[in-house]
Amino acid sequence: MRGIRLRRDSRHGAWFAPIQFPDVMTRVDREASYRRYRGEWGRALLAVGVVAALVCLAVANAVVRAGGGGVDDGVLWTDSADGLISSAVEPDSPAARAGVEAGDVLLAVRGEPIECLADLRRLLRAVAEGERVDYTLLRLSEERLHTVSLERTSAVSLPTYFVLALVGLLGLLVGAAVRVQRPGHQASLHFFWLTVAFFGVFAFSYTGRHDRLDWIFFWADEVAILLLAPLFMHFALVFPERTPGRLRRRFGHAVLPLVYAPAVVLGFMQASAVLGPQGGAGFLQVVERVWSLQHLYLAACTLGGLAAMVAGLRRVSSGTSRRQLRWIVSGAVLGGLPFTLAYALPYALGFDPAGAIELTAVPLGLIPLAFASAIVRYRLRDVEVIVKRSVGWAAVVAAMVVIYLGLERLATEVFLDEADEHSSTIALLATAVVVLLAGPVKRAIQTMLDRAYYRERFDYRRALTRFARDLNSDLDLERLSERLVGRVAETLGLDRMVLLLGRDPAGGETGFADDDFRPIRWVGFDAAPPVLSRASSIGQRMIGRQTALLDDPGDRWESAPGDAAFWQDQGLYYFVPCISEEGTIAVMALGRKGSGQPLSSEDMALLAAVAGQAATALENGRLYGRLREKAGELDRMRQFSEDIIESLSDGLAVLDLDDRILRWNAGFERLHGVSRAEAIGKSLNEMFDPDFVGRLNAARAERPAGAALYRVPLLSRHGEQRRLRVKAATAPLLTPSGRVNGTMLIVVDSTARVQLEEQLQLSEKMASIGLLAAGVAHEVNTPLTGISSFTQMLLEDADPEDPRTRLLEKIERQTFRAARIVNGLLNLARPGRTDTAGPVDINVVVGDVLVLLEHQFESGNIKVRRELAAPPPVVGGIEFKMQQVFLNLFLNARDAMPSGGWLTVSSRVEGESAVIEVADTGSGISPEHLSRIYDPFFTTKAVGRGTGLGLSVTYGVVQEHQGTIACASRPGHGTRFMLTLPLAVPDRTPATEAAH
Repeated sequence: MRGIRLRRDSRHGAWFAPIQFPDVMTRVDREASYRRYRGEWGRALLAVGVVAALVCLAVANAVVRAGGGGVDDGVLWTDSADGLISSAVEPDSPAARAGVEAGDVLLAVRGEPIECLADLRRLLRAVAEGERVDYTLLRLSEERLHTVSLERTSAVSLPTYFVLALVGLLGLLVGAAVRVQRPGHQASLHFFWLTVAFFGVFAFSYTGRHDRLDWIFFWADEVAILLLAPLFMHFALVFPERTPGRLRRRFGHAVLPLVYAPAVVLGFMQASAVLGPQGGAGFLQVVERVWSLQHLYLAACTLGGLAAMVAGLRRVSSGTSRRQLRWIVSGAVLGGLPFTLAYALPYALGFDPAGAIELTAVPLGLIPLAFASAIVRYRLRDVEVIVKRSVGWAAVVAAMVVIYLGLERLATEVFLDEADEHSSTIALLATAVVVLLAGPVKRAIQTMLDRAYYRERFDYRRALTRFARDLNSDLDLERLSERLVGRVAETLGLDRMVLLLGRDPAGGETGFADDDFRPIRWVGFDAAPPVLSRASSIGQRMIGRQTALLDDPGDRWESAPGDAAFWQDQGLYYFVPCISEEGTIAVMALGRKGSGQPLSSEDMALLAAVAGQAATALENGRLYGRLREKAGELDRMRQFSEDIIESLSDGLAVLDLDDRILRWNAGFERLHGVSRAEAIGKSLNEMFDPDFVGRLNAARAERPAGAALYRVPLLSRHGEQRRLRVKAATAPLLTPSGRVNGTMLIVVDSTARVQLEEQLQLSEKMASIGLLAAGVAHEVNTPLTGISSFTQMLLEDADPEDPRTRLLEKIERQTFRAARIVNGLLNLARPGRTDTAGPVDINVVVGDVLVLLEHQFESGNIKVRRELAAPPPVVGGIEFKMQQVFLNLFLNARDAMPSGGWLTVSSRVEGESAVIEVADTGSGISPEHLSRIYDPFFTTKAVGRGTGLGLSVTYGVVQEHQGTIACASRPGHGTRFMLTLPLAVPDRTPATEAAH
């Protein structure tokens, strides 16, 4: 087998090498197992057959005994030529009491002649016990009539016989059960024949009928009593660990023949006496002597066997073997010692024990029970437990009797004075009180015995029971397993323990990928304990919800030998499954106590209770771990979604069915200027301006499945309110069932995009206007040049004092202005070419434009309020373009106040900029038009009253001067334009410096 790695076959417990010849080895292993099982079943069936035959024979013996059996007159009759002669008369027998003497010749019974012994036996079979029978005897040639009252042949009474037969039957059934359970064990065979002999001694009895069946009963009884003694002695010498080889080395090869030799000698003596001549008193003396020697032999073997087992208690090395011997000795002493001392020895010494002494054979039934328990090692660990329980029940019964008698006596003396006719009522009440007190008294006595037996561990065991009930409060699997292993090992005083957890059917972090039971917590191990395979025999037993006790051979037989040996080498002898609704989810593997003692049945019952609670707790812990894993996954998904939502630059809000805000992301905080804490729980009307809410609700009503709005004005809630242009979209929030559970609102700030688009559109329109202006300028510039030339020619010849000269000068200035306007149109067409910029006094420009429009304002009932700064702000720019800007603003203000009003013009310096505000008290601009006022050709005036280019040109000039223009207006409350222009940079020339 060198070089071949062996593995274990979990089905049969065999070791084989499947690598080379798996099919052949499997077939050989299967055939060997079949032969082994066939042999075991054959031996078991043989034992059952023997038991059935013996029981049938014993039933026949009992029927004969119950039907009357035989009667005896106490005379030993012998056939002779002279007739039937009395060879001996037993003293104090019916015949002796009737006057029958030795040497008398029996002539007739009840007047019927008797010629031989067979005639007498035939007549006596028809006579009942105690019946008086007339004997006609011949004594010294004198015929006399004697009346004899016959007695039963057996000296044992019928009730006693049945009791003894039941004791023997109990022993036989116990032996048969052990043999059937363990047919391949040599000790079970030895014990079986021991119980057969035990059964024969008590179940078979000579009836005195003297027929063939009666002789079978007689010899069965004789053989049984002859074999019982040596079989017991032999068993005591070789059980449990002392092999015959060791026995021969210690006592020599003749020890076993010496044990059985007396039985053989006594058997020959009995056969010779019974089968030889049966005449004279000598025959009776021989038979009596043989019976005495048989009982003496039985007593000697019983005492010798007990002595051998007591001596073996000091020599055996195994704790289990010591318990086996202790169990046998206890049963043999309690069952055999009373019978040996009270009946067997006195009878062997020639004394005639009283009839009641025969009942000392009843406790002999304890002997086969003790032997059977020791052989199968069943509940050997419970010797102390059983004694404790027996003492407890005895104490409870005694206490109940004392309570009953005390109550009855007290009631009789106090109330009835021992003479009341209602004493039965008092007895009934006392019985009721005893019944009520039975439970509390039993618990109290049991608690006291437990406290005395377990001593310092009593409180630990009670605490363990409470701990098992409290396990479900801990849902952390790791902490739960640590507490469980530590508490169980401490309470029972175990040298080692390991908790093995099985696979989680749902997967996850609370189980393992394979089906094996893997250790998760242990004590008493230097390294991690091995894995319990589900495919092994012990693993299969755990799955089958069976507890495995490897130190109990009767239980260990159900496990493969290799598995049992492997785990015993690990120091683990007990495997308790933790069973839940899903099956065995964990296994508690335990060693022995620190003193090397095995666990008792009470310990196993406590462990079973703890395992049930632990299974529930472990299942809850596994479910909690599974839930925690799912919760962690959901939390990660939620956090991932949160991160995505929070990373959005756009605003996202979730609304409930009442349009109250449930979710508000950081993008909305930045866009709208409202924190999440302030927004949560608020309604749409509270968070947004009415115009935006109205547009949104209208779109949702029109398209419930999802609405979108573009370039919607939104008034933000920042410290300085800003009017934004946004894109808003809504979508219904659906549950998995498809029911609408709210609304998602997404708002995108498109203000900058709109401005860019508007600026692009404006640039395109301005380019178009520039092309148009270039053509117009070209056509207008020619007549202007002529007008200007003619005017200059007229001025050269004009008289300065002539009033028309001033008109010509005005015409010349206006032609120059018209030329500048034309040049401005050309500059609009060619943005890269502008007039030379210079310092422009804003106050002067405003004043010039107001003078130009003074007549129109007066005719329109418009009053002007000037709030100009002093010193005046000076900006860098082109003066006539600044005049054009203010001219357009003033004209728009005039048109907005057809019924008159106030025009306020103010200027001031803020830092490096000049701020000019133009405000009117006119009709104002509606919000939907406010964003389009700078579009070319956009106007709200009637046809023919405006071109829509004024503010467009104004916006372009301001942008050209690196300034800004803003408009604030509300319908009915006027309009305010605010221009911001950079101040002119002073020219640091030497002349300037000298002037300073």
